[in-house]
Amino acid sequence: MNGIQTLPIDSIYKWARQLVEASDTYRPGKRPLGKVGVTLWTMAMLLIYTADAPAAAQEAGSLPWSAAPTTKIVTESKTFRNGDATLGGTLYLPEGGQALGAIVVTHTASKPLADALLYRHLTQMLPPIGIAVLTYDRRGSGQSGGSLKDSDYAMLADDAIAAVQMLKTDPRINPRRIGIWGLSQGGWLSLLAATRSSDISFVVSIAAPVVAPDVQMMFRSESYMRINGYSEAEIDQMRAMRKAVDDYMRGSGDRVGAQSLVDAAKTKPWFDQLYMSKTVADRTTSRWRKEIEYDPLPTLDKVRVPALILFGANDPVVPVATSVARINARSRPGITVRVIAGADHHMATSMDPKAQMDPARTEQVRPEAPEYFSTLVSWMTGQKISHAPRSARRRVAKQ
Repeated sequence: MNGIQTLPIDSIYKWARQLVEASDTYRPGKRPLGKVGVTLWTMAMLLIYTADAPAAAQEAGSLPWSAAPTTKIVTESKTFRNGDATLGGTLYLPEGGQALGAIVVTHTASKPLADALLYRHLTQMLPPIGIAVLTYDRRGSGQSGGSLKDSDYAMLADDAIAAVQMLKTDPRINPRRIGIWGLSQGGWLSLLAATRSSDISFVVSIAAPVVAPDVQMMFRSESYMRINGYSEAEIDQMRAMRKAVDDYMRGSGDRVGAQSLVDAAKTKPWFDQLYMSKTVADRTTSRWRKEIEYDPLPTLDKVRVPALILFGANDPVVPVATSVARINARSRPGITVRVIAGADHHMATSMDPKAQMDPARTEQVRPEAPEYFSTLVSWMTGQKISHAPRSARRRVAKQ
């Protein structure tokens, strides 16, 4: 998918036209579609759309038949502080909007920057329905100060709370309609923040495992190795190594023994895909030790605001079935849980399992599942978070 995005526009057109010609005798309206015809025709239309979309967006304003959008989205640079760290981001909101709802976006572990493509659907989709969106660079990244190395989940959650408190002072935003959206690790942070501040009105948690981080990483590692065809013996080796390291970090294992298992595995082709260091760190200073002490389930029990929790049915990174079962074992009427059909860890639907496990391939990933979009917007509307911006309502009334 990334390869297609980096092709010159002329090459995309050429490839797309060839696909159209190849599928010509199978196209809708010509004759019944075979599987090959459907695939070729769909690929061609998607390629042409992808090639045309950026140019069309740039030129639309100058076309003689173009019209002004009902809602214009404006952006503003924002800074806020948590302790001694100043963090920077961007606020997206509808021009002329008043009494707006708002969300603060918390980061996945691998997407620390405010302008990551993963978050763009929020900045494009929510302001037109009356919800402002704040994205910011995670501490220690981009325009934000502070150090990630010295942080823990509580500090990162407090960064998001500081952003919420900043938005509360904006006269265009309803201070009782500010929440947090987070995906993966950001989903943990959104829920944790809601237990640490009464300023948060709602939470949206996407693809955040409801198991401890070491359990989740074991699941992800097993998925990666199975998807890439490694043997059960190699998976057993990986499992024993991870368990030894995690046992040491939890205080029930031996550092020397864990290091010997790491040494035996660190030259394996799969080791670098496990997000593990080749040296077992001292548990008294290890950030991983701090992370695996966090179990999100007790945090979830303390959430007292409406929460939407979504998972992808085809997520190889998170133990979705286990997470849903743990949530459903709790009786919490304020929590809505949904598993989105066809969606992966990022709510995308077009990436095969190998691509999903390749960090280089997920740099340009973004949500695609229609059910995700409809569920998110309908839930927010049901919570009375969103409404048409006042200026937009006036224009509609005049028409």
